[in-house]
Amino acid sequence: MWMTLTHYSFFLNFQGKTTIILRCLDRDEPPKPTLALEYTYGRRAKGHNIPKDIAHFWELGGGTSLLDLISIPITSDTLRTFSVVLVLDLSKPNDLWPTMENLLQATKRHVDKVIMKLGKKNSKAASEMRQKIWSNMQKDHPDRELIDPFPIPLVIIGSKYDIFQDFDSEKRKVICKTLRFVAHYYGASLMFTSKSEALLLKIRGVINQLAFGIDKSKSICVDQNKPLFITAGLDSLSQIEKSVHKYSWHLYCNRPKVEKSRCHSTGLPPVPDNDIGKIQAHSPMDLWKKVYEKLFPPKSISTQKDVKDPARDPQYAECEVDEMRIQKDQELEQYKRSSSKSWKQIELDS
Repeated sequence: MWMTLTHYSFFLNFQGKTTIILRCLDRDEPPKPTLALEYTYGRRAKGHNIPKDIAHFWELGGGTSLLDLISIPITSDTLRTFSVVLVLDLSKPNDLWPTMENLLQATKRHVDKVIMKLGKKNSKAASEMRQKIWSNMQKDHPDRELIDPFPIPLVIIGSKYDIFQDFDSEKRKVICKTLRFVAHYYGASLMFTSKSEALLLKIRGVINQLAFGIDKSKSICVDQNKPLFITAGLDSLSQIEKSVHKYSWHLYCNRPKVEKSRCHSTGLPPVPDNDIGKIQAHSPMDLWKKVYEKLFPPKSISTQKDVKDPARDPQYAECEVDEMRIQKDQELEQYKRSSSKSWKQIELDS
């Protein structure tokens, strides 16, 4: 008896998500802007007279303004074969960290809640999920006790590499090392892409692996002068940045199961030795964030608090539609006032 495999993939954030999905599904059609939460699916044949595997793709648009919608595709029914793909715009480095942080934190909080809920009904399934997140990290990997894997498979894709490659070399260095650290810390894969056919084909292979369980690529490119391509578990803190033995993290030293001898091997962001001690940070992630945002101060980012109504989101502005909306809102308010007066008059007459 043949079984049909069903996988779920959730694409978050910037432009480029739809293009990647269409290429993965071999659909030759122009990509359209993602409005709120959109869904599509694909099938893949395994052989003659064998049921096709099914992959479900969800896309979240609107940057960080629609974080509540994360709860729709990620449920206890879908979680066990779910993966997250975060697409970041490399051409906008000032927005990169806050957007990445908000989306990953919101997703992680929700996933943790779902796993906890699942654990109450099926403790074995929840336990298997917690063990599964370590599958990409070899048991003898030197960073195994120093990272905190994302609760479900995660891929971080940097889009618009064609623009990014023309950045100043020092800026590219900081962005590359920072994204490598974040990806490695979360046990995620990291890769850069653009409209280049060769790069899109590599990304397609990664998405097909998530969606249909195809063998994972073991190729790696960590050269900041080339598009990064690092599969989960193949990077290390020592490769990202040479460790500074005189600088140790008391946070790591005090964490359970962390050997004292590993406290000097946490990998530091690209900052001069004499400046590292001046930065107040409560964790390695916080240190990398402060170093990154010192070079790329956050500009403006639309959060859920800023835009509660997507219809009023500036990125979806359409002059004629918006004018008609204002007119109809005014007519509605006038109708409400008239109706209120009418009911009051009826009450007086009675």
